[in-house]
Amino acid sequence: MASKLQQLQTKAAQASQFVAKHGCAYYKQLMEQNKQYVVEPPTVEKCNLLAKQLFYTRLASIPSRYESFWKELDCVKHLWKNRQELKVEDAGMLCLVLCR
Repeated sequence: MASKLQQLQTKAAQASQFVAKHGCAYYKQLMEQNKQYVVEPPTVEKCNLLAKQLFYTRLASIPSRYESFWKELDCVKHLWKNRQELKVEDAGMLCLVLCR
């Protein structure tokens, strides 16, 4: 148990050193690649506005997601009624829908 703890501490130290050495360059590269998503000026008011836009946009999408859910459920019910004729492909699709 002590050797596993020592290994974990060593790996954590190595990861910490890697982040300290390369973290700044990674951050700059990430920000450069995604600068089209950065809103200028970065003010509290702008952040609040974006948060409200996200919230109400997601709220507005509920009816279409609700409708899609019921369509998928009807499909699953139909497959379950006819499960004797169920193929492996259909069973796989059924599992994917139910496990989502």
